[in-house]
Amino acid sequence: MRFTPAALALSLLATVTASVSQSAPPSPLDPRAALLVAEGRKALAAGDANGAIDAYEAAFALQPGHIAILLNLAEATRKQGMQGKALRYYREALEREPDNLYAIAGEGQALVEKGATERARRNLARLEQLCGKSCAPARDLAAAIQQGPARQVVTAEAVTPKPVVSN
Repeated sequence: MRFTPAALALSLLATVTASVSQSAPPSPLDPRAALLVAEGRKALAAGDANGAIDAYEAAFALQPGHIAILLNLAEATRKQGMQGKALRYYREALEREPDNLYAIAGEGQALVEKGATERARRNLARLEQLCGKSCAPARDLAAAIQQGPARQVVTAEAVTPKPVVSN
């Protein structure tokens, strides 16, 4: 009984400390990393996914663990067709910031592209719980799920072996 006030004070302190760390604003980008991120976005807009990935990885080396860089890196690898690697980046971002709407939506889109639509629907349900059906990430993921995974078309010419003539 005599430790009850002390225990209450400690639990209140722990609660306030935990809530402050959860609501801390994101750290600003280092100016060199911001330059590299802008360069990567420009390269991605021009269709150069490899150049974008190089720029984002350099920015990530300058400022490891920054959520914005991770999300850009994940998007670039997704556009390059490496959904598994993109999922790893999205999951790393979600470990650092579990309620990041763009990380949840991006992970869902990568899952759809891999064909895991049921897991993507779980991401959509989580997004709708966090921000509703009208927020942009939820709408984008719902559209991706409705469209479904891209079908891979193989032509007969791609499968036909080429004859090799030798002496």
